[in-house]
Amino acid sequence: MHIAVAGNIGAGKTTLTGLLAKHFKWEPHYEDVVDNPYLDDFYHQMERWSFNLQVYFLNTRFSQVMQIRESGKNTIQDRTIYEDSHIFAPNLHAMGLMTNRDYNNYKTLFDMMESFVGPPDLLIYLRSSIPNLVKQIHKRGRDYENSISIDYLSRLNERYEAWIQSYDKGKLIIIDVDKNNFVDNTEDLGEIINKINAEVNGLF
Repeated sequence: MHIAVAGNIGAGKTTLTGLLAKHFKWEPHYEDVVDNPYLDDFYHQMERWSFNLQVYFLNTRFSQVMQIRESGKNTIQDRTIYEDSHIFAPNLHAMGLMTNRDYNNYKTLFDMMESFVGPPDLLIYLRSSIPNLVKQIHKRGRDYENSISIDYLSRLNERYEAWIQSYDKGKLIIIDVDKNNFVDNTEDLGEIINKINAEVNGLF
């Protein structure tokens, strides 16, 4: 079984992935931010490095999904391959930070990769307001994220909401992280676990 956690920068995907992996004894697959060779350059010079970064994410995410499928284990993934294609890449293109040539190249590559991977059995979307995202980003203190603008986060949030409204690839749970503090409140985490149990029981 393949569970995936989606959401904007700072929504709490990595934290929830870890908590759920521990509770359900699922194998976690995290987004590669520590060893990513493009992230720092990208946040300082988005137009120059946008295509490189998106192809790197696409490559690592595709490899992750293939590993998940081949392992046969119950797995939870921090961020999906769809978020790169439906949110981050088109946002960079719309902002003039990725050329038409690079964007079309990227889309062709994604379409080919998507034909090889199936969607997750369950998608958990973490919905968050911009103030909450900003608070969490500042709280974790990653140097390369200091230059992220409110406008950039807002654009991503709009695209996330549009994507989730039309998501039809499988089961979906939406968690409002402004109202659900699963990090500090065990009752809030329990509420998420109960929702997952309700959905997952029908997946076996």
